[in-house]
Amino acid sequence: MPSKATPSTTPGLIVIEDASVRCFWQPDMPDYHDNEWGHPVIDDRRLFEKICLEGFHAGMSWRLIYNKRENFRRAFHDFDFHAVAHFGEQDIERLMTDKSIVRNRAKILSTINNAKRAVALFEETGSLAAWFWQFEPKVSERPQTVDLTYWQQNTTSAASITLSKILKKRGWTFVGPTTVYSFMQAMGMVNDHLEGCVCRKTVEDLRNRLVRPHLP
Repeated sequence: MPSKATPSTTPGLIVIEDASVRCFWQPDMPDYHDNEWGHPVIDDRRLFEKICLEGFHAGMSWRLIYNKRENFRRAFHDFDFHAVAHFGEQDIERLMTDKSIVRNRAKILSTINNAKRAVALFEETGSLAAWFWQFEPKVSERPQTVDLTYWQQNTTSAASITLSKILKKRGWTFVGPTTVYSFMQAMGMVNDHLEGCVCRKTVEDLRNRLVRPHLP
């Protein structure tokens, strides 16, 4: 563990230099942990970005994907799904020779495919955000305490399994239940900062104030 953090007496938590408590992984990506992860997102383009990057994350470390995020944004037109939906063979070859991103053909093709599916969903509903947020689990479906044991034993949820199945039926790829649950954590549909982490209350306050988008 980095010298700037020490273990807390509560499993899964650390104490950083200013004596505040964070989730154990915070030192790896402090800005992402403190200022982004779990913060609710209702912007269509950013939601598309998050679900695509979670697809690239499959089988790889999130830190690697996060460190390449700006490169991904450049390569995929800042995840404008209307633009990515029109990518052709030249774009695929361009991406396959771009050493600044993950050059996985299946995942690149998946991103282009999912952009087409996103366009179809947008044209159908008028809002990716409203469509995704309808899958937010009820309070009764969430654990009373999000601790390290919960984290270790729950890499999916009933809501992520449901959303994954529906996305797959719509033709999306690289959207298994674990990937979808990571997406739900990242975009703030659930608050999985560990109990005791100073960011948990911040995220919960943001979620409480959020005006959730709704389908027409």
